[in-house]
Amino acid sequence: MKTIKTILLVCFALFMGATTVNAKKHGIKVLVLCTGNTCRSQMAHGLLESYGKDLAVYSGGVKAEPRVNPRAVLVMREMGIDISDHKPCQVDEYMDEDWDYVITVCDNADKTCPVFRGNVKHRLHIPFEDPSKVTEGTYEFKMNEYRRIRDEINDKFFKLYCEMEERK
Repeated sequence: MKTIKTILLVCFALFMGATTVNAKKHGIKVLVLCTGNTCRSQMAHGLLESYGKDLAVYSGGVKAEPRVNPRAVLVMREMGIDISDHKPCQVDEYMDEDWDYVITVCDNADKTCPVFRGNVKHRLHIPFEDPSKVTEGTYEFKMNEYRRIRDEINDKFFKLYCEMEERK
């Protein structure tokens, strides 16, 4: 179903004379980085996209893992945000691009973040604990840690989004 929808959108864009497939203009381009691009950066990615259509949001990892953390997917779904189709990406894919914001959400990514060849207007480090490091306790305790981190990310990134909007 998603493939048919994509084909129809491409055909519509071509029919309307668009020069690119994604004819929608984004005011602010954001890259969120973490080590594995499986949890914190993916939650931030989903949250930022939910705030407004004026953002072009991407996420990556300095050592991208094969899949998004299933517990991160579950706690985001509780907020009505679906990140189940997100795929972890290696940061190298984004090195030559220009960014309004490059944001690291873990200390390792901050320390090992490569130098971008494209222009980066704002380089921020907003660290969060890694909920996947919680290995002791019940399933519910572990899920509550994911929820706590999700909520912290939501609080800080929504404030950042409001500041972005003020700068426009």
